[in-house]
Amino acid sequence: MNPAQDPRKHGVAPAAVFPLLEQLLAAPLPGLRLRGLMTIAPHPAAASETRRAFAALRRLREECVARFGLPGFTELSMGMSGDFAQAIAEGATMVRIGSAIFGERDYHRSD
Repeated sequence: MNPAQDPRKHGVAPAAVFPLLEQLLAAPLPGLRLRGLMTIAPHPAAASETRRAFAALRRLREECVARFGLPGFTELSMGMSGDFAQAIAEGATMVRIGSAIFGERDYHRSD
């Protein structure tokens, strides 16, 4: 998901979420379990902008549950090492804190 519509990020636009869910729910995919939504906040961004993006994703998930009757659609995967506090405040059920545990990535490795 790209709730902030950050042009540097990919993902499903908010307006496309309902049509995508309709397609997935109508498809014969018995092994597929829709569990929730995921986003990465805009970067760089002020904490207030990050929190707005996370709040938008939470509201969208709530709308999905109400519209499609998805009681198991409970997950909100949002927040990383630098913004997990804002994500948790907005209802994140999963955060990605790899760099807080393992340190920053070395993007210049040659192997």
